[in-house]
Amino acid sequence: MRVRWVEVDMQEIVFNGHYLMYFDTAVTDYWRRVAMPYAATMHQLGGDMYVKKASVEYHASAEMDDFLDVCLRCDRIGNSSMTFVGAIFRGDELLITGELVYVYANPAVKKSLPVPPALRGMLEAFEKGEDMVELLLGPWAELQALASPLRTEVFVHEQKVPAEMEWDSDDATALHAVVLNRMGMVLATGRLIQAAPGVARIGRMAVKKQMRGSDLGRRVLQGLIDAAKDRGDHQVILHAQCSAEGFYQRAGFTPHGAVFEEAGMAHIEMQLSL
Repeated sequence: MRVRWVEVDMQEIVFNGHYLMYFDTAVTDYWRRVAMPYAATMHQLGGDMYVKKASVEYHASAEMDDFLDVCLRCDRIGNSSMTFVGAIFRGDELLITGELVYVYANPAVKKSLPVPPALRGMLEAFEKGEDMVELLLGPWAELQALASPLRTEVFVHEQKVPAEMEWDSDDATALHAVVLNRMGMVLATGRLIQAAPGVARIGRMAVKKQMRGSDLGRRVLQGLIDAAKDRGDHQVILHAQCSAEGFYQRAGFTPHGAVFEEAGMAHIEMQLSL
C-alpha cells in the first residue's frame, strides 16, 4: 500500500500515532489482496478478529509530502491468534516497524476460538504467493447459481437497475465468467455474447463492492477477451458506464461515439480490435 501524508506537526513530521493508522489501513488492503470480503467472511466463519496488541518502533520520521510504502505480512498463526508484522519505507529507507496481534473470537461473548482451518489455509496460501481466486467460464446453465446473486446485489440493489432490465434472453446463449475465492464466494462476474459475426460483446461486468480496486474485474475481462479470440472474433465491443471508462481504456478499449443513457446511467460504447 502506498500513501502520501500531509498532516504534520510544527516540525513538519508525521504525528507518531498516525503510523498505527497506516498499519490498520494496510490490514484492510491485506484482506482485499487475499480476496476476502472481511465482514461476509467472518459472518460465514462465525467469528471475528480483535486487536490484542499493537506496537510501533520508530527508526526515522516521515515528512510532509513524502510517499510512503506500507508493507505487511502475516508472520505467525497460533491456535487462536495471528501476528502481522509491518514496515513503512520512504524509498529504500526504513522508517517504522510494527507488530499487530489479533485474536479470533466469538463476537457475542468475546471468547477466543481456534482460527478456522479455512481462514488459516487462505492466509498461508497467500503468504506462499499462491493465486487466491479461480476463474470459471461456462454457460448460464452451469453458472447461473453463482453469477445471479452477485448481479442482483450490484445492479438491482446497489445501482437500482430494474430487475426486468437486468435479466434477458442473452443470458441463455452467453458465455459467463465468475471469479471465486478459496471459500467459494463469488467476487466478480461478466458475460460474452455474439453481437454479430466476428464481433463479441462483453457485458454485465460486476465486482463485489468490497473487492473493487483489486484486479478481479481485469481478470474477468481478460478471460472473456481470450474466449472471444479463441472462437475467432475480430472485435470486442461493450457499453461502459462512464465512471468505468478508464478501467476499459487501460485494457486497450477505445471510446466510440457519444455518451448515451442506459438503465438510467451514462454509458459510452467502447471497442477493442483482436
